[in-house]
Amino acid sequence: MNYLPRIVDSELDLRLRAIGATVIVGPKWCGKTTTAKQKAKSVLEMQDPDLQEGYLKLAATKPSMLLEGKNPRLIDEWQLAPVLWDAVRVSVDRRKEKGLYLLTGSVVVDEDKIRHTGIGRISRLEMETMSLFETGESSGDISLRELFANPSVSVDGAKGKLTVEELIFAVCRGGWPSSLEAVGDDAKLFVATDYFNNVVDVDISRVDDVERDPILAGQLLRSYARNISTLATKASIRKDVLSVRDVSLPTVDSYLSALRKLFVINDVEAWCPAIRSATDIRASHKRGFSDPSIAVAAMGVGPDYFRTDFKTFGFLFESLVMRDLRVYSHALGGRISYYRDRYGLEADAVLHLNDGRYALIEVKLGSNEIEEGAEHLKEIKRLVSEYNKSESQCPLRLPDLLMVITGGEYAYTREDGVVVCPVSALKP
Repeated sequence: MNYLPRIVDSELDLRLRAIGATVIVGPKWCGKTTTAKQKAKSVLEMQDPDLQEGYLKLAATKPSMLLEGKNPRLIDEWQLAPVLWDAVRVSVDRRKEKGLYLLTGSVVVDEDKIRHTGIGRISRLEMETMSLFETGESSGDISLRELFANPSVSVDGAKGKLTVEELIFAVCRGGWPSSLEAVGDDAKLFVATDYFNNVVDVDISRVDDVERDPILAGQLLRSYARNISTLATKASIRKDVLSVRDVSLPTVDSYLSALRKLFVINDVEAWCPAIRSATDIRASHKRGFSDPSIAVAAMGVGPDYFRTDFKTFGFLFESLVMRDLRVYSHALGGRISYYRDRYGLEADAVLHLNDGRYALIEVKLGSNEIEEGAEHLKEIKRLVSEYNKSESQCPLRLPDLLMVITGGEYAYTREDGVVVCPVSALKP
């Protein structure tokens, strides 16, 4: 299959021109190595079973020899020999050139295994599974960049590409590049199931060489899936698992930490502006996965199930939107959070740009929920405005964009200025 361009391609180009080395991190199977190979002029594959033993011995004695080759040189799965991190850093310091090395890996390496953070020498580029725009399932009629530049621009007439049925399939299949190459719908859906099985059976123990129970790992992920897009506490997740197996909270912490290192779970942080008192704002993380298909695989269901359970699918749809927003926000130099307080006021996503601009976003699968979502966003904007009137020392910026992202077909701007947009019409 020909390489499908990824949104991070331009971000990687920038880093190659600006920094000596770049480490690409993200979930296993999300396409890190394939993307890096488009730029690399030589490749060291640390996981090659025929050569791995020799590579590891060389890394233990003279790691600089493994860096020899045309630049940019790709070191795939570098975490198998963490000393390579420091070798790369030293080489960048000595050569004082840009775009020398690319490192890829699917786990977070413990800091005690490397001697230096690599700041100023090694740039970190986060990669996600494929967004709908990258898989060709979004029309790209609506650009977030353009909306930020001109919030009054008309989106009327823009159209999404996917029906609700097709959205259900996209959620269950996920954004795994290999799923696009699979032959037949059943094979496309199997990729996420296989990923889930690999995580619980193998990866969760290999990530930090701690033997973990695959059954317990699966139960924890199933609980996480049932609580996706909610503010469920670790205690409630433990309670969920207790019905099947006795487990302590420290054990739950250990398993969840391993899943974060593997980029399997990806929680959303809270945005806590001063518009409400600290006790009013929910500051816990919103539970999420790097890709919604992992949750589907953990539940052990498929597209047919969600045709009759739209409530559960609504939470998974939000997870898909959050994944796509993360991909698009990276391209805009931004990040994603959420807002929710004890009065029920919420913004499912807050897209922050690095220049201070931000968008308040609600995610609503059906059109009958759009009005409620829009009212939430306007109320948050009103609270910010009221806060600014009463607090002259540290005023907050008003939101630059209010948006409701839906599973519908058409985009439009409401009379109150709130943009309604199908997720399958978006691009960065």
